[in-house]
Amino acid sequence: MNQIGHIIGGKTVSSGASTPVFNPATGEQSGAVASGGAAEIDAAVAAATAAFPAWAATTPARRARVMYEMRRLMEARKDELARAISAEHGKTHSDALGEIARGQEVVEFACGIPHLLKGSFSANVATSMDSFDQRQPLGVVAGITPFNFPVMVPLWMMPMALACGNAFILKPSERDPSAPNLLWALWREAGLPDGVLNVVHGGKPAVDAILDHPGIAAVSFVGSTPIAQYVYGRGCAAGKRVQALGGAKNHLVVMPDADLDQAADALMGAGYGSAGERCMAVSVAVPVGEKTADALVARLKPRVQALKIGPATDAGAEMGPLVTAAHRDKVAGYIAAGEQQGAELVVDGRGLSLQGYEKGYWLGGTLLDRVTTDMTVYQEEIFGPVLSVVRVPDYAAAVGMINAHPFGNGTAIFTRDGDAARDFTQSIQVGMVGVNVPIPVPVGTHSFGGWKASIFGSHGVYGPESVHFYTKLKTVTARWPTGIRGGAQFTFPSS
Repeated sequence: MNQIGHIIGGKTVSSGASTPVFNPATGEQSGAVASGGAAEIDAAVAAATAAFPAWAATTPARRARVMYEMRRLMEARKDELARAISAEHGKTHSDALGEIARGQEVVEFACGIPHLLKGSFSANVATSMDSFDQRQPLGVVAGITPFNFPVMVPLWMMPMALACGNAFILKPSERDPSAPNLLWALWREAGLPDGVLNVVHGGKPAVDAILDHPGIAAVSFVGSTPIAQYVYGRGCAAGKRVQALGGAKNHLVVMPDADLDQAADALMGAGYGSAGERCMAVSVAVPVGEKTADALVARLKPRVQALKIGPATDAGAEMGPLVTAAHRDKVAGYIAAGEQQGAELVVDGRGLSLQGYEKGYWLGGTLLDRVTTDMTVYQEEIFGPVLSVVRVPDYAAAVGMINAHPFGNGTAIFTRDGDAARDFTQSIQVGMVGVNVPIPVPVGTHSFGGWKASIFGSHGVYGPESVHFYTKLKTVTARWPTGIRGGAQFTFPSS
């Protein structure tokens, strides 16, 4: 059985307590991960604090070379990384490879850190006086990441934090800890000094220790909205800089002029990919008009029924199991609630069992039609392979409904009408918007972040926003002796 430890100061460390790790496809325990708390966080902060000065003093160009080498290693070892993801998360091999590719984009962006850290310079802001600014690292920073993307989400944080000169402590999900540990091994092989990156596993005690520790300057978090709110409040109260990304209820509007086959295919990938366990999954289809709705549901039903579900070892599988038995049962409970509250159950994914994998955490794709905004399946984030169809009479009703929802992570519109698309991108109160793109996750050169209850804090993750989050601004005003004397000045320097 695989024993997974913390990594502190370049060494693997165990702790007395541990948490079991399961293979979602079989339901069998595959390992145990050390469960840390305040003592392990203290040790990680000490190691990071000791390593920080030398790493911060390393030139941005040399830090960039570590990023280049990490990018090369990830490409060379991507299948190994993908297998580690699938073995504990359950997603298909191709889906895991896609996750790795999106994480690589952030590493690639971090390769440009010498340029990204360039400041501005103003000559002669006053007589013989110049001003310039520079961005300096914060010190020791931490990331708390979820189970659904054990490689991609840590890579939303680590490359930019490290490239900016910080030391980093990662607290990944205890459900799939092997992939984050493998990431650490690749960073070390890429040339990152021991102690600059540390990994501490654990649950709430580890999270609270991170939020309270005076030696940690900033915290990045991705997870559910209630926990994001908790992390933001407790971290800010401790004087930290915090970015906390929460939940979502992502809508895809289908206009009457849309290519309905294209829209249906988009909804399949966006709604059922990764078993719906992603914050940018589309969980609500919003067809405009009854005719559009009838035609869309007619196209979706056979596609959902034909979903090929299986373990990651099945090369043809389009969707894998859910991450735990408890989560599968929770999602099944949402389906039951939708049916009880009046939704039309078009395709029911409950009760799925695969021969040879009877103990796995399986749930088939589910399609609910005639969902209304007062139903639980509409109001709450399900985080599973459940697509709800909410019919609206017109475009204005679709926009009003989306804007009224407390979440504001992602949304999309499918249409051939440029006027409708432009109005949608301008008027919708959501942070990430797609036009004929079902999952509008920004590429690595832009930043990721929702609005409303989908984020707490003023900075998105990765991209240009991350440079500001992981650095502090220093502005220098300088004058050198010129032989000109004008006596004492008692006002602010001015031109």
